[in-house]
Amino acid sequence: MTGILNLLLGSSAGKFTIIQTFTATQDWTCPTGVTEVEYLVVGGGGGGGKEHSGGGGAGGFRTGTGLAVSAGSTYTITVGGGGASQTSGTSAGNSGVASSIAGPSPFSTVSSAGGGGGGARNTSTGAAIAAGAGGSGGGGGGGTSAGTGASGNTPSVSPSQGNSGGNGTSNGVAGSGGGGGGAGATGSVAVGTSPGTGGAGGAGSALTITGSSVTYAGGGGGGGWVGTGGAGGSGGGGAGVGDNAVGGTGSANTGGGGGGVGGGGGSAAGGAGGSGIVILKYQAPSQSVFVFKGSGKFTVPTGVTSIDYLVVGGGGGGGGSPGANTGGGGGGGYRTGTSQAVNAGQELVITVGAGGTAGGNPGGDGGNSSITNLGASSPYTTLTSAGGGGGDAGGGVRNGGSGGGGSGFGTDKGLGNTPSTSPSQGNNGGVGSNGTAPGYAGGGGGGAGGTGGTGTGSTGGAGGNGIQGPSYASSYGAAGPGGSPSTGYFSGGGGGGTRNGSPQTGGAASYGGGGAGSNSGSVAAGNGTTNSGGGGGGGGYTGSPATSGAGGTGGSGIVIIKINQ
Repeated sequence: MTGILNLLLGSSAGKFTIIQTFTATQDWTCPTGVTEVEYLVVGGGGGGGKEHSGGGGAGGFRTGTGLAVSAGSTYTITVGGGGASQTSGTSAGNSGVASSIAGPSPFSTVSSAGGGGGGARNTSTGAAIAAGAGGSGGGGGGGTSAGTGASGNTPSVSPSQGNSGGNGTSNGVAGSGGGGGGAGATGSVAVGTSPGTGGAGGAGSALTITGSSVTYAGGGGGGGWVGTGGAGGSGGGGAGVGDNAVGGTGSANTGGGGGGVGGGGGSAAGGAGGSGIVILKYQAPSQSVFVFKGSGKFTVPTGVTSIDYLVVGGGGGGGGSPGANTGGGGGGGYRTGTSQAVNAGQELVITVGAGGTAGGNPGGDGGNSSITNLGASSPYTTLTSAGGGGGDAGGGVRNGGSGGGGSGFGTDKGLGNTPSTSPSQGNNGGVGSNGTAPGYAGGGGGGAGGTGGTGTGSTGGAGGNGIQGPSYASSYGAAGPGGSPSTGYFSGGGGGGTRNGSPQTGGAASYGGGGAGSNSGSVAAGNGTTNSGGGGGGGGYTGSPATSGAGGTGGSGIVIIKINQ
């Protein structure tokens, strides 16, 4: 998940103008004091067809002001992917995916459709394959008949979210492709057949929501048979190409359509569409809290002299197949601080670590989370919370923010606080049972608040407990002791796995988002809680028939910043 956050001093007393750019799907929680937003929503661009093909249509383009939101409510920001490169000669280009802002009732979802795929010529029958409709329509291809550009603004909204694609050409056998439609103009019609020139992609639309003029949602150019491909439309449209080539790719996070191709061949492929984007602009009070569930950037505004922060790495994945009696994943590193000096205009780079992959031997390590360019003067520093270590399944223990739990057939454990920080960012994982029957249980992953438990002959080691975050983070993370409170705790370790079912039991889930270990190859281990940095539970094992279960996935990390004036 990716986002870019720019802050500028607002004209309203005591408020800042926030411009938040989302380049991947994630949640957004409306800050206190915010009642409305300005927005831009662009769908993913459509891809071009494989041969004799039209360009992909741009993703839908919708913008507006005064969209009512409610402080404290969580909204789902969906950023649509571009249509994939088309390599099949019997299908049109792949359509893009819609982008949207959705929230609780009575909020009305704002959605921009994905761009339509470019039309093409069927390599088996020679017939024209229809282009796809969408936010903007795909350009028509050239088969035994000329393909028609598909409709834009589908589904219909007002103002229109896009335009139609241009028509292709045909000499009764094949032809060239029309340009995909763009947010600002229809795609151009192809010219000639052989040689031919693909139609240009329709132009996109410019907007100044980020403070400077940026153009989005250009259509992809059509392919030119024994000739020249059409230009991509302004706003990220990919260029069309001639014969036996790959169409140009739509630019990422513009919603640009992919380029079409002229004559085909084994190497020909339609260009992929560019992914979409969502931008929110709003007024927020000073001392607001900003939550990063994905990576991004934060520009310190005028009047802000320091920040408080919480940085949690991604939790490690629990060990699993093809191993047995596996350790739980370690919690992601946990680091927090107050009154960190910063300067106005300073750009902080935010990285949020992913959770470690499930299963494997050992489980996958969690990703690091960090804030780069901290400090009041150069040289600036980077503050990093390491990802949790993966749980061992006989392939070796893993160190990390907190260490992964050891296998049930050894005495090793993953080390926490690796690399070393002060205060410590985490704890060691627990050791396994060292071959003690009948469960041969693995150790629990370490947590920010305690070491992982030791596996025994009957029970997997419990995950090391997490730790309660600062008050401004109380609405995020995972549950505390006994499930209360339901949020506000982070970086718990995953429980260790054991074997052969009851009466053996997997290691208990820790508070702070750690997943429970499994006691059987047929029972899934628990995953770490998303955006808590919790470790995944260790996978279980069944001896007859021999079955190794997958460990749990580690929970992704989180970065939370509170600005101080």
